[in-house]
This record gives sequence, structure tokens and C-alpha cells, in this order.
Amino acid sequence: MIPLYAYRDNSCDPKKCTMKKLERFGMVQIEKKLAHIPRSSLILDPTAGQALSPADRERTTSITALDCSWEVLDTGMVRSYRFRRALPFLVAANPVNFGKPFRLTSMEAMAAALVILGEDEQACQICAKISWGVRFLEVNAEPLSLYAGAKDSSEVIRFQEEFI
Repeated sequence: MIPLYAYRDNSCDPKKCTMKKLERFGMVQIEKKLAHIPRSSLILDPTAGQALSPADRERTTSITALDCSWEVLDTGMVRSYRFRRALPFLVAANPVNFGKPFRLTSMEAMAAALVILGEDEQACQICAKISWGVRFLEVNAEPLSLYAGAKDSSEVIRFQEEFI
């Protein structure tokens, strides 16, 4: 089981926050200061220069989602973290952005990362806590399966091209 963290800046609606719900179930630890996130944590950052792949599993001690509005997030804050990865092409299943590519909630991003890293059971556990969570895994079953079988980041990018 990989420890899960979320950096939350309260810029999004707390009533719709998937991380706050997962926190209530004891599945994620929310931090209000980025400095409280372990420096060794894998940061899920869409501006990262490298895609997440199964090759990152050995190095992953924890996963951190940036649970904030991307309109206001200063991504320069996370650039000091060396272990940042972007998720490949996936489609949102959340009610606000259903069917839109790359518009994932933090829970969807965490679940995707867990599947890619070979932690399918943990991904299913967090998805089960959100009413539409399992739907995310169903909608993205094919790409997630390919990404989870990739040998490295460059192969993930090659697989991604099949869906874009």
C-alpha cells in the first residue's frame, strides 16, 4: 500500500472535494503547506516533463496530488520536488468534466497513478469511496491497462498516441 498525500490550498469547492472525502476515510493525508509533503513523494504534476510509468514504482515511497484549482496554482512551487510525473491521456468520469480528457479530479489522478504503478487493489479501494469512482476505472480500462504494461515513460507516450 502506497501512502497518499494531497496538497490542498482550499481554492476549490470543499463540498465536491474528492480528497477531503478520502481523508474522512483515512485513505489520504491532506497538507495545507507544500513543505509538509515528503521530499521523496511522487508529485502528480501535469506540467512535469516526464510521464508516469511502471518504471517509477521502485522509487515511489508515496504519491501526492496537487488538490487545487489549476487556474490559480503556481506550479513553480513544486518544481523543487525532483520526482514529478505527468499522467498520460485519460478521460474524466467525474460529474463536472465527464468525458473530457485531462480534466481529472485528484481522486481520479491518484487512482490512475496507482493502476500504472501496479497497485490496482488500492486504486479500486479509493474509487469505491466516491459514487462515480469505479466508473473512472471502467471508462479508462484500456489505456490504463496499456500504460500499466509499459516498460518506461517513452513507451507510455507511444501508447498514449493511440488515444489522442
